[in-house]
Amino acid sequence: MTRTRGHIQPWIAIPGLIGMAVLPLDAAAIIILAALAILAAIRMSRRVVAAVLLALAAHGGAALAIDLLPRLAGHAGPGFWMLVATSWLLAWALVTELTEWPRRKGIGGFLLSLVIPLLFGAWLLILWQIVVVVFEVPFVLIPPPSAIGVRIASSLPILAADFNQTFLKAVIAGYAIGCGSGFLVAILVDRVSFLKRGLLPIGNLVSALPIVGVAPIMVMWFGFDWPSKAAVVVVSTFFPMLVNTVVGLSASQPISRDLMRTYAASYWQTLVKLRLPEALPFIFNALKINSTLALIAAIVAEFFGTPIVGMGFRISTEVGRMNIDMVWAEIAVAALAGSAFYGVVALIERAATFWHPSFRT
Repeated sequence: MTRTRGHIQPWIAIPGLIGMAVLPLDAAAIIILAALAILAAIRMSRRVVAAVLLALAAHGGAALAIDLLPRLAGHAGPGFWMLVATSWLLAWALVTELTEWPRRKGIGGFLLSLVIPLLFGAWLLILWQIVVVVFEVPFVLIPPPSAIGVRIASSLPILAADFNQTFLKAVIAGYAIGCGSGFLVAILVDRVSFLKRGLLPIGNLVSALPIVGVAPIMVMWFGFDWPSKAAVVVVSTFFPMLVNTVVGLSASQPISRDLMRTYAASYWQTLVKLRLPEALPFIFNALKINSTLALIAAIVAEFFGTPIVGMGFRISTEVGRMNIDMVWAEIAVAALAGSAFYGVVALIERAATFWHPSFRT
């Protein structure tokens, strides 16, 4: 989708217009979609009106396409694909229109920042559903999102227990211990110069160790329950935090450090008032990396010994039983949990580093 002088390009309606000629069965719906697309292509005095028209047309077409799926599985014609193409192009136009709205502070800007990725993700699911059903992809290869949603709804107690075991116990505990200890050791490394030359190379070596090698050792040391998975998370998150914090503490400008020395500031005063604030972007970078790395480490660690609960345990056992929809349900829960965790860290970063140039626009 392109824009020229504020106009939405009308070629987004071309697939719908072609579809009218190739499949009369869908002609009425495609005519409506094409008409709405052309209306949205006209320069609107109110951008909200254009966005509403695009949203109605795109999602109306998607609803019609999904409603037709049971009858067209395996033999969808060109008219159906023109309907899908028109709806997708309208959704593309909608997302592009929303991204060009001026950024606003407050709840309105926050909601808009959520709507755009949600629309993009929803259309990935819509296209996934259509492709899997129309081409009759075997269930064991990849189930449709509708089947995964049904499985999630029917397995909420199991998914909740796995989430509690893996995320609330192992991930949170390991993340807090790993990031906290990495930060404290980074302060020590910065204070004692020989540790920077001696500890950091060893840290880089340990951080390169594969999780599949560390996890069995931690299981033997700490047992089969969640403490061993938290220990794997600690090992996985410790060194990213250590390295990023050490680099961040060196990011302050020499002229700023010289100014602090002219005021006879001590090491700790310089650290708290100058160097730590300058290092916050690096520290939050490590926290964001570790927010997803911790979940991956905990899930992989559960493959090597765990009680009969946990995301990794469920994935490994259900794959053996060919319950692929349950495997994808666990993946969906893990993805949502990891994304939410990352989002919380990002919000905290925005509040703590509002002065940084990347947040001024």
